Amino acid sequence: MRRARLILVALSLAGCAGLGMQSSDNAAVADVKNAAGQPVGTARFTQAGSVVRILVEAKGLPPGPHAVHVHAVGKCDPPDFATAGPHFNPLNKQHGALNPQGSHAGDLPNITVAPDGTGRMETTTEQLTLGSGPLSVWDADGSALVIHANPDDFKTDPTGNSGNRIACGVLVKAPPR
Repeated sequence: MRRARLILVALSLAGCAGLGMQSSDNAAVADVKNAAGQPVGTARFTQAGSVVRILVEAKGLPPGPHAVHVHAVGKCDPPDFATAGPHFNPLNKQHGALNPQGSHAGDLPNITVAPDGTGRMETTTEQLTLGSGPLSVWDADGSALVIHANPDDFKTDPTGNSGNRIACGVLVKAPPR
């Protein structure tokens, strides 16, 4: 009987993990800042199985659509954030979901920012991982989330005509919550 109770407790705890209690092994966050170093949003990545859910919430950005990409280097030096490197592209593909040779693993949907400067983008992908292996954002130099001045056209290689980088945040392992 005692063993049965222990099994039930273990199953209950495992169920709690599936209900939103995330460990740092399957979650990442980025505090996104503009060129002046001011916070303009957050990004949260969570992985369940092979699927990574990405949620970007912005505030204080120019209104309109903006490209969002995961970049290959976990460094965000202002003012142009060039230190974040190119798009995260471990399989050496072309850019964009509409490109027949695409897409980069770091290609994400655009975020639309309202007139009040706020925006939200939520998506899922199986093209990158928070685990190990060639698709991992945790390679030797890390990764960053970058928001661009213009929308992504989802086909032009290598950047989707997305314009200047206006905000950047380095991905770090999330603390348990």
